[in-house]
Amino acid sequence: MLLLDKPPGMSSNAALQKARWLFNAEKAGHTGTLDPMATGLLPLCFGEATKFSSTLLDADKTYEATVKLGIVTDTCDAEGRMLATHPVNVNEAGVRAVLSRFTGAIEQVPPMHSALKRDGVPLYELARKGIEVERAARQVTIHAIELLAWRGDSFDLRVACSKGTYIRTLAADIGSALGCGAHLAALRRTRVGSLDIAQAVTLETIEAKAGELRDSLLQPTDALLVDIPAMHLNHLEAARILQGQPIRRDGMPSSQVRLFATQGFIGLGEVSEDGWLKPKRLIATV
Repeated sequence: MLLLDKPPGMSSNAALQKARWLFNAEKAGHTGTLDPMATGLLPLCFGEATKFSSTLLDADKTYEATVKLGIVTDTCDAEGRMLATHPVNVNEAGVRAVLSRFTGAIEQVPPMHSALKRDGVPLYELARKGIEVERAARQVTIHAIELLAWRGDSFDLRVACSKGTYIRTLAADIGSALGCGAHLAALRRTRVGSLDIAQAVTLETIEAKAGELRDSLLQPTDALLVDIPAMHLNHLEAARILQGQPIRRDGMPSSQVRLFATQGFIGLGEVSEDGWLKPKRLIATV
């Protein structure tokens, strides 16, 4: 697993393919995309770790964002076409007061320039053709929103939120609430679940390492699963699990567990309510 600090102007897939080439990986996948404009934490999976790439799709995320006041764009971010400009007559206290309305469970209408699909067609493809369709509002959760810097016509935020939150929609909605409009000028993802940007490396750092030393930049295969309890198996237990057979685990609450044998991490298991530990998703151990 690689925790990549994605550069601006590169799609998540382009970053994935570049990293895949640098590590000469046959299989690779990401755990949720970042817009090309955005930078920051992009967890990538190689080889057997791709079996767990969907694990972080439901994870909470944290972003640092710059919101530009007074300018409304069709994409709600700096890459869009300007639709309107408005005078900015707000102060820091006014911004803080409005931000307090955007904590907890809120409703968001997904932007037209998004990967959500209507009748199998991504909304962004319709938007490029000048077609706008109705989108149902969706509930998301803003766990915390913090004003980091105030500059009169723009400000920086830190936002901790649930999956499915559009930060550019949040920026536009805050601008509407302030009465002057706004768009997202910059975005950086700093946290995904328990993974932090401090652990991430850039493509330049990877390229600077000699090929045989690059593996030192990788995280363990189970790095995506650190929030799941670990269970260590003896040789006989591991052999049964690897053959797809359940084993008894009386007295344990039903839950998912990370499974470890003498050779290390072997996959995910699940303890059933009737006390059986069953393999759920195993990695190739040979």
